[in-house]
Amino acid sequence: MDNLNELDVFKALSNKTRLDILKWLKDPEKNFPKQQANLPKEVSIKGGVCVGDIQDKVNLSQSTVSHYLSLMQKAGLLEAVRYGQWTYYRRNEETLAKIAEFVKQEI
Repeated sequence: MDNLNELDVFKALSNKTRLDILKWLKDPEKNFPKQQANLPKEVSIKGGVCVGDIQDKVNLSQSTVSHYLSLMQKAGLLEAVRYGQWTYYRRNEETLAKIAEFVKQEI
């Protein structure tokens, strides 16, 4: 996996809540119906979900959710976009494709 640390990726995926977040972000419109509620209509963060919406769904503290999202971002699984005071996360599909190829070829 070019420029990816396999251990960081698998560590990030080894927690059920983090894995659930990644699954939910695959279809954000379905899993986070209130997403982007804090953005003006002229701004689009395609596929991005606000940390607060993720926190509401997982029902964990803000600090825990932020830690999980940071870990997943550092592993390359998520991309973050900041708009004003809000941070939106979405899946990094390029990295996920590399992980799938790595598993297929190497494991």
